Amino acid sequence: MRRLDLTPRSDWQAKADAVGFVYHHTDGQAYWDESAAYAFSLAQVEDDLEPAAADVHELCLDLVDEVAGNEALLTRLAIPPEHWDLVSASWRAKEPSLYGRFDFGYDGTAKPRLYEYNADTPTSVFEAATFQWLWLEELLASGALPAGTDQFNSLFEALRDRFKLLFPTGGFVHFASDADAVEDRQTVRFLEDLALQAGLDPKFVAIDAIGVNAEGQFVDLEGFVLKAAFKLYPWEQMLREPYAVHLKTAGVRWLEPAWKAILSNKGILPLLWERHPGHPNLLEAYFEGDPAASALGPRHVRKPLFSREGANIEIIGGDEPVLDQGYGQEGAILQAYSPPPEFAGKRPVIGAWMVGNEPAGIGIREDDSVVTKNLARFVPHVIMD
Repeated sequence: MRRLDLTPRSDWQAKADAVGFVYHHTDGQAYWDESAAYAFSLAQVEDDLEPAAADVHELCLDLVDEVAGNEALLTRLAIPPEHWDLVSASWRAKEPSLYGRFDFGYDGTAKPRLYEYNADTPTSVFEAATFQWLWLEELLASGALPAGTDQFNSLFEALRDRFKLLFPTGGFVHFASDADAVEDRQTVRFLEDLALQAGLDPKFVAIDAIGVNAEGQFVDLEGFVLKAAFKLYPWEQMLREPYAVHLKTAGVRWLEPAWKAILSNKGILPLLWERHPGHPNLLEAYFEGDPAASALGPRHVRKPLFSREGANIEIIGGDEPVLDQGYGQEGAILQAYSPPPEFAGKRPVIGAWMVGNEPAGIGIREDDSVVTKNLARFVPHVIMD
């Protein structure tokens, strides 16, 4: 694994805009960064990254099987008691998942270590699946990268085929997100397009425009009932909304399913460690307040059960500034300090994508600090030996 210095294409912004990647800058700073790329050997992908994602995925599914219906564990994960039946029934019904993203620390030598699992509303899927692949094709065509250079990336095809598998006879599917959040809306547009290619009939509805009819069903602004719906909105918030009283009886087939409320929670990190201590792809972790956490030593990481984009993550014993966005009321976990590796002063985190039960590629976000925050850059990757 190494970081390559490259010359950005002069027209990359226009090309990004042309395919809908219009959030390539955040607060005036470039989010997409093709002045560099991370190069992996095929062995690093096939022997380290791909197996890590597959193995941790299996550990996570085993954990859901244990947690669903276990009141003590559901309580530890701060899932509201009034929705325990919804979450557990979703798992017992084997409601299928579309995708998820593991965030790993990896330096090309030691085994990848799990920082967290973005199991419910993972973003960066469009840039990982599409724009970094288009970047690779163009650089190969121009000779800027040597012939034979590849990428760990079957994400586009895997997602399209997953939609076909989940809806083999086609049909009408709603797609919901915050209509005003550009990244969210464009991400959902991408998934709508994949669904269309898979033979579905996608229909967008803003998440705050979904209503409830007299029968307790969710409906869009035109009165169409939500029967199957993809939502880029986290379960931990859905379960706490006023409309949550209707979730159990509304009859919606959700993507992601309700059992992902278990996995989209940093409380799984100590639960996984408790069940698989010393696993090469896990970091030691405990719930805050557990006396056993003293084993972590004076420097370790505190993470809220629910947070996004590095918000409210604190390095205990360090001087890293905390991005305070108000997360943490539900509790926190403590995790071993294992910072991302440093390449030319940059800190990459590997996002390993799962589609269904299969690893489907990676995307890399790079920060100047050890905590990957909202202004971290997306940097493409290649496979070359």
